[in-house]
Amino acid sequence: MRVPLSWLREYVDLPATETGRDVQAKLVSAGLEVETVEHLGADLKGPLVVGQVLTIEELEGFKKPIRFCTVDVGQANGTGEPQEIVCGARNFSVGDKVVVVLPGATLPGGFSISARKTYGKTSHGMICSGDELGMGDDGSHGIIVLPPETEVGKDAIELLELVDEVLDIAVTANRGDCLSIRGVAREAAIAYGLPLSDPALLDVPGPNAYGYPVEVSDPLGCDRFTARTVTGLSPEARSPIWLQRRLQKVGMRPISLAVDVTNYVMMELGQPLHAYDRSLVQGTIGVRRATEGEQIRTLDGVERKLHAEDLVITDERGPIGLAGVMGGANTEIADHSEAEGTTDVVIEAAHFDAVSIARTARRHKLSSEASRRFERGVDPAAAAAAAQRTVDLLVLLAGGTAEAGVTEVVAPSAPHTISVPADHPDKVAGVSYGRETVVRRLQEVGCDVYGQDELLVTVPSWRPDLQEINDLAEEVIRLEGYENLPSTLPRPPAGRGLTRRQRLHRRVGRVLAGAGYVEAPNYPFLAEQVFDQLLLDADDPKRRVVKLTNPLNDEEPALRTSLLPGLFGALRRNDGRGSHDLALFETGLVFLPREEQRIAAVLPVDRRPTDEEIAELDAALPEQPRHVAVVLAGAREQAGWWGKGRQADWADAVEAARVVAREAGAELVVRGGQYGPWHPGRCAELVVGDTVVGHAGELHPRVVKAFGLPARTSAMELDLDALEAAGDDTPQAPRISTFPVATQDVALVVDKFVPHAEVEAALREGAGELLEGIRLFDVYENAEQLGDGRKSLAYALRFRAGDRTLTVDEASAARDAAVALAGERTGAVLRG
Repeated sequence: MRVPLSWLREYVDLPATETGRDVQAKLVSAGLEVETVEHLGADLKGPLVVGQVLTIEELEGFKKPIRFCTVDVGQANGTGEPQEIVCGARNFSVGDKVVVVLPGATLPGGFSISARKTYGKTSHGMICSGDELGMGDDGSHGIIVLPPETEVGKDAIELLELVDEVLDIAVTANRGDCLSIRGVAREAAIAYGLPLSDPALLDVPGPNAYGYPVEVSDPLGCDRFTARTVTGLSPEARSPIWLQRRLQKVGMRPISLAVDVTNYVMMELGQPLHAYDRSLVQGTIGVRRATEGEQIRTLDGVERKLHAEDLVITDERGPIGLAGVMGGANTEIADHSEAEGTTDVVIEAAHFDAVSIARTARRHKLSSEASRRFERGVDPAAAAAAAQRTVDLLVLLAGGTAEAGVTEVVAPSAPHTISVPADHPDKVAGVSYGRETVVRRLQEVGCDVYGQDELLVTVPSWRPDLQEINDLAEEVIRLEGYENLPSTLPRPPAGRGLTRRQRLHRRVGRVLAGAGYVEAPNYPFLAEQVFDQLLLDADDPKRRVVKLTNPLNDEEPALRTSLLPGLFGALRRNDGRGSHDLALFETGLVFLPREEQRIAAVLPVDRRPTDEEIAELDAALPEQPRHVAVVLAGAREQAGWWGKGRQADWADAVEAARVVAREAGAELVVRGGQYGPWHPGRCAELVVGDTVVGHAGELHPRVVKAFGLPARTSAMELDLDALEAAGDDTPQAPRISTFPVATQDVALVVDKFVPHAEVEAALREGAGELLEGIRLFDVYENAEQLGDGRKSLAYALRFRAGDRTLTVDEASAARDAAVALAGERTGAVLRG
């Protein structure tokens, strides 16, 4: 909502020294979001005057029409002589009054005006259009032609109100009252503690039997309909400059007098209006629901097929308007430029159901200034005043006559009342306001307040958003100033820190970040065809998804069962933007449907739900385990003077899994596996106990191609909740021994298909309790030395006793026992 400060001052006597910035600060403190303050004409400098065109000479020989004009600007040029000006516009004639900018002036945008030679003539100034003065187009697409009675030589800056400040307010959906100058003026009056000159306080005649006939068939959709008639309008009458300028400042384009007046009153009072050409309305005006398939051509020239829920305005022919949204073309007010202009109008000021108007506007994809207001709430009591204000302006500006007949159809209703404890705002805000402050603030809003400890509050008609006691508390708090609320941190009881799950989540994020990974959170939505790209089997449990009833994107209607598709998308985007060395990770929930589908119960809002109700709700939700996943591509170690660097591979993905498992305190077993998106020969199965908790390795080339990933991309995904359940993350102090370590290296030759994990497990078990650590440091394959289908695994074994220094014989015996068990279980033999 754009609010000119000059218009606002008509209803609130703001101090003359207050600027737009000052008013902005006050309104923001009161809870209105004033986004910007636009300074109109800030860089405009005169002389800018009214001139009258004396002569026009058409210049020949140029690619476009050019005219050489002489213009009378009175004494504004200091000589009284006609001003010679070259102009390309053609929407004016000899005798017209125009706006002239003289040499020495500066137009908006820092455009300086001086005498200059052009098209073979010297132009001493410019004849101005609305765009050149920062006014916007007035519909003429040319220079400004002023009314004939405008005085020559008059200062055009003052005449056209070119210098002003405009507040641009982002009105929230619950504050429809602030979509009007009246509503914002009320807020400004409260903020400054000044009286409000309410423009809706008019003498309005009561309804009588002589008004235009109206029949409302749907009182729930239209609870108030006021109709007034004005006759004898001058077809040549045009909107005065002040009215056009106010419409332009609020962002509307002047059209014709009757339409401009209805738009002006709507912006002033917040009540949308519509004017019908009386000669085109046939019979009684009605309000009803449309018949399915009925059609109407709206003012924008579009033929619209109506829905049975659409509320329409009708005459005896059928629909003549979409109620609260847009009028019909068959009763449109004729433009003043047409040969036979409109002379008699019927003015409609009605109040429509907000939900009905919102649905109609969205159904037809037709948002208008009227529908925006009805959707957010319009003051029903202002309809009669708005109609009267429109009548008064039409009579004043177009020489019309207001007919005595007044039609007002009103559905019976009672004002909304709320009972609220006087100390309720104190409890909500944690501030002691006191009864007097609460009553005063509610009365400033417009409420009638009665009672002592328990207040009975009658809500004003212009605030339909005040529905319950917390709405009233919010009014008191915002008017007392949100900035005055104390900032108090909650003090939890001792011992109430993060849960074990939360601590593990944070530690995993820190350790992966320390290992060089960058966190890349993704949306939890996916398309079901992604499972084919992941090469999952038809019966894979991950293909069972939870589908959203109202997805944000129709192409991704399901919740994810894996973190990998989102990470693949992030990797692809970053690689496409030139970042080729990537290591990304994400921790987040996946969603697995339960075997038994339940419908969630609707929880009560008037009390805290019971534990049983919460448990029932949880049982209806899908299972949501937390996973962790990583993807890698490009260089893992950069090349430089220190070495050649290294490309990321499957081993890095496996190591990421080990890092996460260590943080969870779980013993992770890595063994060969085969699953979906991973390369069959480069896939590790990650096991804790007897449970497979994830996979890691290099991605299958078909998966890489399907997702557009770099070649040899590797990935890992783990069930973090399963790791947490199996692990013990109790901090362990490091063990420092005073006795030396004994190191023994062994190289074992095994068949190629034997996994390293099985050999290591046998060595660990066979070595017994003296074994402190074991590390695979070399894998060697050579058919000539080892034989076909054989490989050598070299391990470093660390032995240490806690109470003595081991002898060579003890270390050798433990090593031999380890080798013997490995040979028994895996067929391993000592190399060489």
